[in-house]
This record gives sequence, C-alpha cells and structure tokens, in this order.
Amino acid sequence: MRKGVWIVGLAASMMIAVVLLLVGSPTVTANAQQAPAKIAEVKIDNFSFAPRAFTVAAGTTVTWTNRDDIPHTVVSTDGVFKSKVRDTDEKFSYTFTKAGTYPYFCSIHPKMTGTVVVK
Repeated sequence: MRKGVWIVGLAASMMIAVVLLLVGSPTVTANAQQAPAKIAEVKIDNFSFAPRAFTVAAGTTVTWTNRDDIPHTVVSTDGVFKSKVRDTDEKFSYTFTKAGTYPYFCSIHPKMTGTVVVK
C-alpha cells in the first residue's frame, strides 16, 4: 500500500513540475528581421567627436553630448542641421531621414570634425 501511494505522489509531483515548466517559463525568440536601433550617440570630449565617423540607417536620431569642460557646437557643413552652443552635459539631437553623407564640425573649434553616413 505504501508503494502505491509513493508512486502516485511521485507521478503527481512530476506532472506539476512539467506544468510549471511549461506555464512558468517565458519563451524568448530572436527575430533575425528585427529593425536596427534608431538611436546613435556621439560624445564630444577633449576637442573631438567620438565616434568621428559612423553609419546609421535612415530614420535614426543622433544625439551629441558635450562631455568637455568648454562649449561646443554641432554644425552641418551643408546647412542641414545646426546646434546652439552646448555647455558641459548639454545635448543636441537630429533625426536623419534621407540617405547621404553629412560632414559636420564645431563652429567654435573648426578643426573638430565628424561625419555621419546615412544608408
């Protein structure tokens, strides 16, 4: 009699464990077609843009953050975008909607240059 109770208890425990595993475990699947990130960050520090040149998809918003102790700007050489003077920890963002190459510079320190390539 004890052996039968033990087997029934074991079977019930195993069924509960299986149900909990199936119900309690979320399924995570990777989507190979997942859209790329639509946000990119550029750090302004030590009189340079980092990364200096990079590629993003059309529709991406690029944010420049001034981590330097002095003011800087972010100005497109072809007039597409232009920030106001940004102090330490201030940001400027621009969303690139069209494919192309967008060189830019700091109007206060013109030797500071960068390029965004949009595909």
